[in-house]
Amino acid sequence: MSRADVLRAIKDAEIAASESIKMANKEASSIISNARQNANEIINSGRANSELDSQGLISKARSEAGSKAEIVSTSGKLEQENIHKSGDKNRIKAVKIVIDAFSK
Repeated sequence: MSRADVLRAIKDAEIAASESIKMANKEASSIISNARQNANEIINSGRANSELDSQGLISKARSEAGSKAEIVSTSGKLEQENIHKSGDKNRIKAVKIVIDAFSK
């Protein structure tokens, strides 16, 4: 092979290598772009799932708190009724004591 043929073969190999590098860079960019898009989809899906889970936990906590509040409220109402009943009984005694005190 002559020197010109060798130089030409080298030049052709350089051109082919340059084209291969360009194609590899394009493919790498495409892979990176797809990976970023997939990562964003995964992140968004995770956020959505997290939001649903947190809403479920909040709803459950509200329900439990409402149940406990209802129990406390019912207990408080019973205590209030007992105090009023006790007050009604003692009111008659108190009136009698006051009247007796003025009568003497």
